[in-house]
Amino acid sequence: MQNLEKKIEYTFKDKKYLKEALTHSSYANENPASSAPCNERMEFLGDAVLSIISAQYLYDKFPKMPEGKLTKLRSSLVCTQSLSAFAKEIDLGSYLKMGKGETASGGAQRPSVLENAFEALIAAIYLDGGMEEAKRFVLRFLSREVDNHHVNFRDYKSQLQEIIQQNPDEVLTYTVTGTSGPDHDKRFEVELKLNSNVIGHGVGTSKKNAEQLAAREALMLMGVEV
Repeated sequence: MQNLEKKIEYTFKDKKYLKEALTHSSYANENPASSAPCNERMEFLGDAVLSIISAQYLYDKFPKMPEGKLTKLRSSLVCTQSLSAFAKEIDLGSYLKMGKGETASGGAQRPSVLENAFEALIAAIYLDGGMEEAKRFVLRFLSREVDNHHVNFRDYKSQLQEIIQQNPDEVLTYTVTGTSGPDHDKRFEVELKLNSNVIGHGVGTSKKNAEQLAAREALMLMGVEV
């Protein structure tokens, strides 16, 4: 548990919360004498805590975004794929207590299991340290990912192209300048030039995503509201 505490940058005052968050129902069912209940109740609470943290963060970050788009953006940020990816970053699956059958079938790396465990961990931090500590932990992931998800709702490349086309001699060029990270979580770095001048950079989970972020940065440089 100490290794996990280092990874999440939070030390529990009462270890029972972390122990419960790491206990899968399959382990609890096979070990009824275990002192820790399974993490399903914590998952329920963590989902609610995550919801209010993400809602307030997006509400503050995008003051002009309508309710429908806020809802859609939050859903993409806290979906199973996103939360399980966050869990993998801290290798959460390797700390889970699971039943023999679940362990043998690779349950510790199943996206739904990782999602639930991540939500349970949020609840554990909330119960032990309060909302501010839970918020600090959650935003460590969400604040980094929000721009990558936000570009799914705007086509910055087309918006930029429309502006540049007003001057036929101007040419936009997107170039991949590097990649980083493992295959399952690769990041692409893109440089955007207007003629020979660099006007934007973007780092995203795909080449397309990075190009959109580079175009967004260029629009902001031009004073266009994005």
